[in-house]
Amino acid sequence: MRTDILEFYKRTSLYTDLGFYKDFMKSLPDDISELCLLQRHQIIHPFDLTETERKNKNSVYGDMTKVDKTSLRYENDMFPTAISMIAELLRRNPNYSVDRKIEDKIHVCCREQALLLTATLKAKGIPARCRSGFAPYLSESDSAGDHWITEYYNEEKGRWVLVDSDMFFFQNELKSNIIDFDLTDIPIEKFIFGAEAYLKLRNNELKENEIHYASAPRKYGLKGALKGLFFDFHSLMNNEIIFLHTPKYIQYKNFELSEEEYKELDELARLMINPDENFDKLLEIWKKEDKYRIMSGGLNS
Repeated sequence: MRTDILEFYKRTSLYTDLGFYKDFMKSLPDDISELCLLQRHQIIHPFDLTETERKNKNSVYGDMTKVDKTSLRYENDMFPTAISMIAELLRRNPNYSVDRKIEDKIHVCCREQALLLTATLKAKGIPARCRSGFAPYLSESDSAGDHWITEYYNEEKGRWVLVDSDMFFFQNELKSNIIDFDLTDIPIEKFIFGAEAYLKLRNNELKENEIHYASAPRKYGLKGALKGLFFDFHSLMNNEIIFLHTPKYIQYKNFELSEEEYKELDELARLMINPDENFDKLLEIWKKEDKYRIMSGGLNS
């Protein structure tokens, strides 16, 4: 692996920089399993904070009745960066441990889980990057839903390693046996990266109903894959945009692109299949193609 690429992924973005909290996060456990377990105990996934679940006293998170009824189910908009998550967690309770009280946890999704783990690894001087795509292992249905995970470079193994901190302590809670692998070293074939999903749909290797992006708003098939493609492209460039962000030229066309525009994205996606091998070309596209970086979403809509 090229040294300059590894150095690139040690750098932080406005999303992963931890500021004055860097030393604190650096002091957390180095063991990836221990680190994932610790982080998972700080967060409730909003999908699990329904009105029904709020009555559950025996949730995997703890007694859900203790969660403030007025608290937002989704707090993603409030904590889009790693530093904002850590600051709020320590404000609510400075005891950053697996014993965090349920009422002191924050409510964020897989993107924030991946982001926080990525930021923590970077604080430790480990090359890391968020990855966006689709995870068939999240459901037993035929449609793979969107998901974000973390990828870090393991020097001992001499390769990138995929980690799912969001699903970490659910593996033993799931009734199915669908997750039959180590979530701290996910086999690459178990995760469908955004570019892979996009190209397989373009080549009719996947059907439209086999891919969906559930977040803001739900998109199926190629439209969903476009979101995964761009979230992953931005993540590969150390720019981990939030769910509401979409390239303006795509958003304004309601995800209905011309064949010429699709062909442009075909080339981008092919390069993203091997991001390290094609790093220089991807970086050149990033610098040249403004339309891939001008975002719509939130106040920019």
